[in-house]
Amino acid sequence: MLNVKKIEKAKYPCEPSKLFDGGGLYLLIAKTGKYWRYKYRLAGKENTFAIGVYPDVSLKQARDEHQRARDLVRKGIAPASDRKRGKLGLANAHQNSFTRVAEEWFNSHMKDMSESYKKRSMRILEKDLYPNIGTRPISEVSAPELLAVLRKIEGRGAPDMAHRAKQLSGQIMGYAIATGRTDRNIARELDGALAKRKKRHYAAITDPTLLGRLLNDIDNFSGTFVVKQALKLTIYLFPRPVELYAMPWSEINFDKKLWTINMIRMKSDRDHYVPLAPDVIAILEALYPITSKYGFVFGSARSKEGHISENTVRQALRRMGYTNADATPHGFRATARTLLEEELDYPYHLTEHQQSRMVRDPMGRAYNRTTHLAKRIEMMHRWADYLGELKAR
Repeated sequence: MLNVKKIEKAKYPCEPSKLFDGGGLYLLIAKTGKYWRYKYRLAGKENTFAIGVYPDVSLKQARDEHQRARDLVRKGIAPASDRKRGKLGLANAHQNSFTRVAEEWFNSHMKDMSESYKKRSMRILEKDLYPNIGTRPISEVSAPELLAVLRKIEGRGAPDMAHRAKQLSGQIMGYAIATGRTDRNIARELDGALAKRKKRHYAAITDPTLLGRLLNDIDNFSGTFVVKQALKLTIYLFPRPVELYAMPWSEINFDKKLWTINMIRMKSDRDHYVPLAPDVIAILEALYPITSKYGFVFGSARSKEGHISENTVRQALRRMGYTNADATPHGFRATARTLLEEELDYPYHLTEHQQSRMVRDPMGRAYNRTTHLAKRIEMMHRWADYLGELKAR
């Protein structure tokens, strides 16, 4: 049996020599140093397992590792193969960490997002999510663990940021499921766990006469052609402003007369379909020769993001004499919802459906967003006709 004193005294002779400790464990004394080795037989063949270098690996550590290796040999497992698997496991754990998966998701799914949205998302990742759960294998992050992170964000007086962090985590978890890194989306398990967001009410024109006046004001507006068309389509299509102004040409299908908003931009699990009436198609056809080179329907050479912003349209409304209390880009969603129901007699669930809101049937089940497309096509055509009628009054 070896002891520390005997190991320390051992000197390299003329040839490498071995000091045995028992059970196949020995210390190889070589010119370059002292090396722990374990000699064993497996499947009738003699093998040697390298445990480490003395004194980096002490006598006690070498004996402990030797015992683990002996246990593996008894099970028919080569210690070196097990070590490789262990290293691979550590490598996989790193590859599957929340940070690594989030980086993959960000690089593959955020390409078409605006620069401001990318920066806002990356700020959440770097400030809140990476420091708290970034190094953890994504499959091991628990719902309570993520909730603790979100509560910290709430605690500093940023409830909206907490909701955005939850939404972002859910998208990353969804990607992790798709790529085989985890089998559950813990962010979805936290629905209802955060304080509700305060509802924002946007100024909206709901008087038909006033809306007709605004449509004529847009025609007479002295702004650029692109901004004028953005104002019109804000009313004709009534989507969320960020969905419209960052609309890439790749989402427009002239043949099918359909705008398909990518699920990633929708922050959803499916695409959203917006039927395009003839008046809308005419506007898009007029825009194509001007903005197709930018990749965006409302492309702009002045913007770092490559397209106009909601603020561009808001400022155009101000220049036309409409204050923030009169009309806002987001408020046109309420305009359409109100007039479609009260003036054109379209059922509530169709307008909600068109605005990509969650709608439930009488049994409490959520409607599929792809249903009622034929009815929505008819509704969007009628809405465009109605807007033309208001202009002509």
